[in-house]
Amino acid sequence: MARIAYDSVDAAAFEASRHLTDDGLAAWREAVTRYLDPRPDMRLLDLGAGTGSWARTFTNWYEEAQVVAVEPSEAMRARSVYQPVVAGDAAHIPLDGDSVDAVWMSTVIHHVPDLTAAAHELRRVLRPGAPLLIRSAFAGRHHGISLFRYFPEAIRVLDTYPGAADVGAAFATAGFNTVALEQVPQTTAASLHEAATTLRREAHTLLQLISDDEYATGLARLREAAKTDTKPVVDALDLLVLR
Repeated sequence: MARIAYDSVDAAAFEASRHLTDDGLAAWREAVTRYLDPRPDMRLLDLGAGTGSWARTFTNWYEEAQVVAVEPSEAMRARSVYQPVVAGDAAHIPLDGDSVDAVWMSTVIHHVPDLTAAAHELRRVLRPGAPLLIRSAFAGRHHGISLFRYFPEAIRVLDTYPGAADVGAAFATAGFNTVALEQVPQTTAASLHEAATTLRREAHTLLQLISDDEYATGLARLREAAKTDTKPVVDALDLLVLR
């Protein structure tokens, strides 16, 4: 079960505020392509596809690739900007064995209750030597993410997430090796003012799991900082690559 039960309000907030622009995606395209080695007949699984922004992005980047989107939340599937998206989760992937050339998981690994079970299921569907790319905020690695400057209370929630080493160890039980762990910068918002005005608590597990008072205090910090800081908001999330 996910850390939160995504309903239609959460899904709408996610669609409205968590999709990156082309500027925000630029460094991710470079990083992903470096490990993906795309080719025309590539079959890419977007596991935990949410409202479909990454699946749509991959079809734009790699026009001849086949992108398969799998998402457990009915509300997320209903709001998806990419179709088709099918029901499934990391322990129950509705695909044949040895049938995908790469797997992408974006901000979803912390929702997986049994990493070892997920590792073996992903080992089943991935072709030999194919990569698993995990985009995430991992426990203990919050310093490059601006959200935590204004909502430091959310660090305690992040610290309940699996660390990169925890994920690597769990997936090693299914024969995966860690290839790389790197931070990838992304332009999350054009300014702090934009970040403050578009922020939707329902779109962030980290913010849903702090108290109402902590959220209100953090939002006040963000709005105050936005009065003078006009620079783009650049965050660095982790990319963990396993094979």
